[in-house]
Amino acid sequence: MGENVDAHLLEQLKKLQAKYNVMGQDLSSYLDGLLYSDYLTYWDYIHLDTLLSLQSTETSFPDEKVFILYHQITELYFRMVLLELEQISTRPNIDATFFVERVNRIIRYFQNLVSSFEIMVVGMEKEQFLKFRMALLPASGFQSAQYRLIEIASTDMINLVSVESRDDLQHADLSNLLEKLYWRSGATELASGKKTLTLQQFEAKYMGTFFEAGTKYKSKNLLQIFKNHFSDSERRDEIVERLRLYDNLANIQWRFAHLKSAGHYLQKNQREIKATGGTNWQKYLPSRIQKVMFFPELWSAQEHAEWGKGVLASVGSH
Repeated sequence: MGENVDAHLLEQLKKLQAKYNVMGQDLSSYLDGLLYSDYLTYWDYIHLDTLLSLQSTETSFPDEKVFILYHQITELYFRMVLLELEQISTRPNIDATFFVERVNRIIRYFQNLVSSFEIMVVGMEKEQFLKFRMALLPASGFQSAQYRLIEIASTDMINLVSVESRDDLQHADLSNLLEKLYWRSGATELASGKKTLTLQQFEAKYMGTFFEAGTKYKSKNLLQIFKNHFSDSERRDEIVERLRLYDNLANIQWRFAHLKSAGHYLQKNQREIKATGGTNWQKYLPSRIQKVMFFPELWSAQEHAEWGKGVLASVGSH
């Protein structure tokens, strides 16, 4: 009977047996388990039933589910970006091909995110949104920890500090830098300067995580990897173009998409409506105010001055 078994299959069985022998395991038992197990289905593999059960609304307005689903999709894209950044940061002896391929993946994710934001801008009834949003307080998209982790994994922490504090904190330690992160002023009350409940909740849950990430990525964020491995690469021009495009997508186009959505729903008859959670979207979202750049060294002085005044013509997309 053994003569009728495919030689390649026999070779695979030998390799499997050697593998499990090293672990002190019995291959036959594992093969029994494979024999008795059911075939894998698509819906079980991606846990579809669980996924579709995660849209728990606070109101009866139908468009609230659109709102939830879009934010869940966004967080899944953020998760994919973080997986790419993790691969880049942990790659031993990283080469230009691997680096460019992973950055290109990140670019595609952000291109999809930017183009998909029309779902938020015109994909919900304004009247429904302005009503169901009041049931969401103090929750806010401001509280996306994954986006903050993307920022930390992409650049030096000093580039994420509020623009007016950067010169004074060039040699500050991580704790002091975290205290001056640009987005923290986006959830403080303008009149009193007090932290909103939205910010208090967010800091209580995630500041420890951000400190750990800041420590982890201090020497191996995307900017540092470029400086240490590819600043003199034969493919430098290509890599710089890719990093500039990523910077533009994340820090100009993505923010502009948010600003466009906020303006659509939260500005009425020249009167600005507060965002959910009390975040100051007028100050927090515009790129021209925050001037957050992941790779500031890769932009000219003029581009720095014009940052966020429009999609930069010098940056292509493909």
